[in-house]
Amino acid sequence: MTAAGAATAALAPALTACGAETPGGDTKLKLVAADYGDNAANSSKKYWSSLAKAFESKNKGIKVDVQVYSWTEVDKKVADMVAAGKAPDLAQIGAYADFAAAGKLYSADQLLSIPTQADFISGIARAGEVHRVQYGLPFVSSTRLLFYNKKLFAKAGVAKAPESWDELQAAAVKLKAAGVQIPFGLPLGPEEAPAEMMMWILSAGGGYTDKNSTYTIDSEANVKAFKWLRDELVGKGLVGPGDPARTNRQDVFDAFTRGEVGMLNGHPTLMQQAKAKRIDFDTAPLPGYAGKAKATMGVADWMMAFRQNGHREQIGKFLDFVYSKDNVLSFCTDYRLLPVTTAASEAMRAERANADLWPFLGQLTNAEFYPADKTSWAKVSKTVKEKIGMAVRPGGDPESILSEIQREATATENTGR
Repeated sequence: MTAAGAATAALAPALTACGAETPGGDTKLKLVAADYGDNAANSSKKYWSSLAKAFESKNKGIKVDVQVYSWTEVDKKVADMVAAGKAPDLAQIGAYADFAAAGKLYSADQLLSIPTQADFISGIARAGEVHRVQYGLPFVSSTRLLFYNKKLFAKAGVAKAPESWDELQAAAVKLKAAGVQIPFGLPLGPEEAPAEMMMWILSAGGGYTDKNSTYTIDSEANVKAFKWLRDELVGKGLVGPGDPARTNRQDVFDAFTRGEVGMLNGHPTLMQQAKAKRIDFDTAPLPGYAGKAKATMGVADWMMAFRQNGHREQIGKFLDFVYSKDNVLSFCTDYRLLPVTTAASEAMRAERANADLWPFLGQLTNAEFYPADKTSWAKVSKTVKEKIGMAVRPGGDPESILSEIQREATATENTGR
């Protein structure tokens, strides 16, 4: 789940209701939210419309106006609203740190009841903190697993899911020999390159930052990961005919659902897409450099509340409702995502209908998240999208490219931008 900016068409209508009072004197809250559906039939708009009606029926005097935008434009929509002095009351988007650093957000303890705040899974809640104060409220999360096509594995004589990079490469060699078009899908294009990068560097024992939250993008482990990708996967023709630097996540997901990909790293949404296309697949923990990876990547999307319109009490009531167990579980079940609250997670584990999500839930306790608390992360992520794919091209220099990203990250961090 990633967010990217886009043009601001239809912005004016979105601004007029921000912080408005209805003719009857009710307080109108405006929420701008991301769309988790992949077509009009399953748009998140339906969920939010139903939720708003249920909330309004129990909370007279508060109305909720929700506008839903695609992930390619929602972050930019909110940023433009804030820049124009027309912040929504609530935004459910991909990043919060810039707004928190600018003093534009309410903190969690200013909004939520104690039971609601205490119900957040601690590791995810900490990812929403800036200077140890929580401003980002996790909305949903996901982890990553290795997906593999069981039919193609059988055709290639691959007996089990790989647990190490050497086993992954050996399986990819067999898949290629069996005529599989894309033995391993490697999307390092601009859609979600930071996620694909994070999975590989974690599997190598590295990461974006160290325990002190200092960027370590050009660390020895990270360089090792990209040299291995360049030499052992891309260089040996095991990622298909496309250029990984120009290959987006959804491109690879679509190819997997067509039966063209042997293996790839994926999140829970891919299960729905693959099942719809009748692909016989299974999942396994991500392979690591010398065995199963010790950590996987976790992703959280964020809810935040803006101070501008002064509706703290009404926002708090609405958020307590949003984060009730049944509402969290309903959204996550519909979109095959992971709950961010303990109560909903326990309920999901108890429902056999959600058994396909249990392996992802099991990874959540060891998941590591983007350094979303850094105001510099948005710019660093953009730089990764632009440059990291070049590191695995024939003749590419991972050490040089990672060092360049590190220098830009350090400079951005030092200037506070």
